Amino acid sequence: MMNFLVKTIANAGALAVAIWLIQNITLTGDSTGKKALTLVLVAVLFGVINFIVKPVVQLLTLPLFILTLGLFTLVINALMLLLTSWLADKLDLSFHVEGFWTAVLGGLIISIVSWALNVVLPDGKD
Repeated sequence: MMNFLVKTIANAGALAVAIWLIQNITLTGDSTGKKALTLVLVAVLFGVINFIVKPVVQLLTLPLFILTLGLFTLVINALMLLLTSWLADKLDLSFHVEGFWTAVLGGLIISIVSWALNVVLPDGKD
């Protein structure tokens, strides 16, 4: 449970940085509290998508992963971010990613920030 909480905090932080840096990734809300709650819910959704869907997509695209020496991971991360945006819209969460190339850049930022936060945050295995 602690590991899930740490990963959710890392995802929320990484998403917040991407929202802050990229104009076409938006999170709207009436108040700061509503924005924070939406950010946490989107982080949970993003974590669930990365846990369930991403391994299947990586397995199906293994030849492209090998052919591009791992760079295809950027495309997979972008697709996971776009899927999160689409599902957030369906769940009436005010999070939106505008376009594929925005998602590629957002996925890159989220990967870097999430990695850095996971290094700094405790892993919950103590």
